[in-house]
Amino acid sequence: MQPQHPLWTNLFRTGPDWITEAAELWRRTPLFRDLPKRQCRALTAAMHLRSFTADEPVFRQGDVGAGAVLIRRGRVAIRAGGRDLAELGPGDFFGEVALVAEERRTADAVCLEASELVFFLRPDLEEWLGRAPRHGTRFMSNLAGILATRLRQANHQLADADTTP
Repeated sequence: MQPQHPLWTNLFRTGPDWITEAAELWRRTPLFRDLPKRQCRALTAAMHLRSFTADEPVFRQGDVGAGAVLIRRGRVAIRAGGRDLAELGPGDFFGEVALVAEERRTADAVCLEASELVFFLRPDLEEWLGRAPRHGTRFMSNLAGILATRLRQANHQLADADTTP
């Protein structure tokens, strides 16, 4: 297909807005499994987009967590104890424990390059749970499954570390 002449392009068609794009990224995560597209978009519309520069911290170990974070663009390193635990990219999320508990962060999150992150804060979740309890129940079940998986992985890593000479 040949490119259109600029004079004949649709001037009124815009690219996807960040909310639509972020909602699609969230829908691909296990957090939003089995939730309707419309509910996901409505919840994403209440979220907060923020840009970060390379080497800028998203949060530090010991900070009180306020919510989960989705990477829209860029890369983020999760670090603790002087070592990198994970490198995350677009579509990945982290910090989901803070959606249910006001606990201190257990690691640093630092942008490795210019990044756009979508913050899903606990108060936004709580408000949505009040408006959409049926879908909220599905979401909380998904979140419980994710937390259980992370705990299981941590237990395996600790057991492996104990058996390493």
